[in-house]
Amino acid sequence: MAAFNLTPSDTSTFILAGIPGLEDSHIWISIPFATCYIFCLLGNFSILFVVGKEQTLHQPMYLLFCMLALTDITMSTCIVPKALGIFWFNLKVITVSGCLTQITFIGTAFAMQSGVLVSMGFDRYVAICNPLRYTTILTHTRIATLGLLSLIRGILCMLPVPLVLSQLPFCGNRIISDINCEALPVAKILCGDLTFYRLYGLVLTLTIIGSDLMLITLSYSLIIRAVLRISSQKAHQKALNTCTAHIGVMLTSYTPFLFSIMTNRFGESIAPHVQIFLGSVCVLVPTMLNPIVYGVKTKELRDKIRKNFCRLRSH
Repeated sequence: MAAFNLTPSDTSTFILAGIPGLEDSHIWISIPFATCYIFCLLGNFSILFVVGKEQTLHQPMYLLFCMLALTDITMSTCIVPKALGIFWFNLKVITVSGCLTQITFIGTAFAMQSGVLVSMGFDRYVAICNPLRYTTILTHTRIATLGLLSLIRGILCMLPVPLVLSQLPFCGNRIISDINCEALPVAKILCGDLTFYRLYGLVLTLTIIGSDLMLITLSYSLIIRAVLRISSQKAHQKALNTCTAHIGVMLTSYTPFLFSIMTNRFGESIAPHVQIFLGSVCVLVPTMLNPIVYGVKTKELRDKIRKNFCRLRSH
């Protein structure tokens, strides 16, 4: 195909080859991608609209839901439109700067999402262990500060990645066997010394995920200790029910990501198209399921969504 005939003047571009071996099925593969993306946008924008409109939902937990919705929209938008461009219109060319930008945005969004999940764990700890001071501890300013710190951490952690990649020489083959630019597929077409790059990527992943999971575990350890001190079984159930949405979102966010990381780093025998699918599942499934999980599990939010939906239908 003409798109693959790169010349020396094409040094500022890459080719995203799509899903190796399944090029003839790209149209069919695009259907679940587009479906997940539509549901992601509908669900997350619904959360943002309802929380923004309903004054009673201007509480710390729902503001954190909004932050999570924004990271979900960002992550899916970084990946799906470009993938659909490849599937539908064969738009496989991407500039080097565009590729590095995509890597940075995806990594930053995930790091921020993980930071928001930590903040949600802290929110549940304060709500259960110190309910009388809940609104004075978690003010709107502090919630905004937690979100800003999560964003800054993500940017600072990801900035070295494009800086290092831009300094390394690329091989003659500038074809990336993937549907988007991710750190590991791009590393496969680098010809320089990748020791620092690979080590930094591994340390970064373990540090962010490891530290965040430790903080979340600490929050829930303190929550469980506080709940066990309550004598009433009904109070036990009520306290734990407030955590189910957060636990559900954590499972949908961390589990696919960790599985994808393991298969990418240690699954050399796994077919490339399977690795690409797993990487896509890591992004698309959580971003689609998150608004469903905390929409279903949080009664007040569910009722407000239903009320606004009925109001729109009546008009």
